[in-house]
Amino acid sequence: MMFVSTKPKNPPTRQLSRAEQETETAAERLNTQIEAALAAVAVQTDDGTGDLEACADRLERAARDLSVALRELAQQRGAARET
Repeated sequence: MMFVSTKPKNPPTRQLSRAEQETETAAERLNTQIEAALAAVAVQTDDGTGDLEACADRLERAARDLSVALRELAQQRGAARET
């Protein structure tokens, strides 16, 4: 499975806002959790159920963090357009 990089190939010349930085960080964290979940699926252990549940919990938190960061970024950009 292929993941899309969250970082642009040519870094922007402007400084990223706090909301943009948080969104990038949350997206990278989610990608890391997705990779960990895929690895957990491939490995069958005696406590596989517990490992998979833990992966599911971490993946859920990372997805929630990304959605919060995206909403904050949308709000910031909306406010910037109004000024």
